[in-house]
Amino acid sequence: MPEKIYLYDDLDEKLRMLDIILAKGWIQPTETVKLQSLGITLGDAFVQKFGFEWVAVEDAFGRDPALRVPNTTIIMFPLTMISKRVERGEEVDVYAIFAGVAKKVEELRPQFAQL
Repeated sequence: MPEKIYLYDDLDEKLRMLDIILAKGWIQPTETVKLQSLGITLGDAFVQKFGFEWVAVEDAFGRDPALRVPNTTIIMFPLTMISKRVERGEEVDVYAIFAGVAKKVEELRPQFAQL
């Protein structure tokens, strides 16, 4: 029997799923936790494509999941990459966010490499 393939396992399907959820308006701007769950999925896509690693970042406001580019001090917070835009009433282009972050990380990686 062939192994079952889950669409979520495929990077393109993961981004497509996020895009559809946002385009259809299935989550309201007031549903912060649900929007942040979409951010976790976006972060998962970064991990899958670029090998970023999940870390916990603690500050005066609490502890949050974040992504770190391995062997650097580059930290990003995908949890809010979608939610903040939706809450501000902006149209969200998941593919543009993904491409923009990927491009910026590649530009910054040499400058932030840990010694």
